[in-house]
Amino acid sequence: MKVTQHLWFERDMEAAVRFYCALIPGSSLDWLSTVPGDTPSGPEGSVGLAGFTLGDQRYMAIEAGPLDPFNHSFSVMVECDDQAGIDRLWDALLEGGTAEQCGWLRDRWGLCWQVVPKRLGELMADPDPQVGRRVTAAMLTMVKLDIAALEAAARG
Repeated sequence: MKVTQHLWFERDMEAAVRFYCALIPGSSLDWLSTVPGDTPSGPEGSVGLAGFTLGDQRYMAIEAGPLDPFNHSFSVMVECDDQAGIDRLWDALLEGGTAEQCGWLRDRWGLCWQVVPKRLGELMADPDPQVGRRVTAAMLTMVKLDIAALEAAARG
C-alpha cells in the first residue's frame, strides 16, 4: 500500500513542482503528463499531471483550473537543521507569498508551508514543562522562527 499527498493547482503546476523540487534537498520531479482525454476541466491534453518527491514524501499534482483553494487544513512542514536552512527556505517560499505567524507562510501558489527548526521539537519535548511553556510563548510571538531566540526562551 502506498500513500501519496495530492495537490490540485489552479494554474502553473509545473512551475510550482519544479520550484519545490529545486528547493528541497533530496527531491525529484518523477514524471509529467497530461490527461489523454476530455475532462470537465478541459479538452484532451489541457489537464496537467505530475508525480514528484519532496524529501522523503511522495506527491502527485494536477492542474485543472479553479476548484477549492489551498488552505491551512493541509500544509507542507519542512523541518530544518539550522537557521541558515530556515532562512533559505523561508525567503524562497515567501517570494510572491504571504508570511504568517509561528513559522507558517503561504507561497505564491497559495500552498501553506510550515518552516520549522528540528530544535523546536526537541525543546518542546524537554522533561521540564516550564521549558516547553517558555518556548511556546516565544514561538507565538514570531513569524519566521528563530532558533537562537527559542533556545534563549528555553533557558529562561
